[in-house]
Amino acid sequence: MKNVKKVISAALITIFATTLIGCNMIEKTPEGIAKGVVAKVFGVKVTRGQVDAQLVPAIKQLEAQYGANYKTNEEAMAQLKTQKEQVLEGLISETIVMRKVEDLKLMPAEAKIKEEIDKQLAEIKKSLETDAKYKEALTQAGLTEAVLKERIKSSFIQETLYNNVIKDVKVDEAKEKTYYDSNLTEFTEKPNRIHAAHVLLATEEEAIAVKKRLDAGEDFAKVAKEKSTDQSAKENGGDLGFVEYNDTQMDKTFMTAAMTLPVGKISAPIKTQFGWHVIKTIAKEEFPVKKFETVKAEIEEKLLVTEKEAAWKKAMTAWQEEAKITRYEKNL
Repeated sequence: MKNVKKVISAALITIFATTLIGCNMIEKTPEGIAKGVVAKVFGVKVTRGQVDAQLVPAIKQLEAQYGANYKTNEEAMAQLKTQKEQVLEGLISETIVMRKVEDLKLMPAEAKIKEEIDKQLAEIKKSLETDAKYKEALTQAGLTEAVLKERIKSSFIQETLYNNVIKDVKVDEAKEKTYYDSNLTEFTEKPNRIHAAHVLLATEEEAIAVKKRLDAGEDFAKVAKEKSTDQSAKENGGDLGFVEYNDTQMDKTFMTAAMTLPVGKISAPIKTQFGWHVIKTIAKEEFPVKKFETVKAEIEEKLLVTEKEAAWKKAMTAWQEEAKITRYEKNL
């Protein structure tokens, strides 16, 4: 079942109303603009009105951030444009889902849909503690309970299709073992850490020159303070302190070079997305790797998530091609 917070989030983010700027359409009335076609999916029309009907929370947010005259603010209008595009893509996906649920005869019975809506509404209300807080949350989000129910319904129908797509996804032990062998640092008794320092340069030529100075015996911290484009180097001499091997915030190329460098050694220039680095490994803390049998279930769960996401993406890609999607972005 879809996480309650995700349902609330989807409802709060994607449900809006209010047409902002008239498009170059023949009919300029609000009714005419609302009927304007912004996309066709399996020949089914997606209208401007459907998009606008999912923009209320975003507009409230823009008004709160930029004021009532947010339409005159370029940054606000850029954000709105992005929101409109995201809503349109969501409506396109929803149209595809509804079509495939019908084609595959997977549409849940009305009684089942009602049961799910009632269940999730009860959970949402419980999380908000009182009926007054629930109503206040709806008002602040620009929602009605009817609209929220529709979002829950759409979410439940998509989940039904998703479960059908991934029902046969499995991961065998050979894949689990391959992943284990290729990612041993994920399964140490404690996270492995490295204490590293670096000098960051803009060009390879500068990095080579710095490496020569360091090889000649100059103090690493002194050179880093003098030459590094990393602003923090002015204070810490390029010292990064201890960093875990699997820190996702660190550049992978940098970490691979640092991890393979013997303690006390200085690397050749290494290129990453940030520039050219000369790295020194000061110390390492490495721990024993857990046995495969003890982490097998953990790996299976991780790979299943990846395989399921891949299966869903593959199915949606195929359906998008089948749908012959046409977008009329000028009508947005």
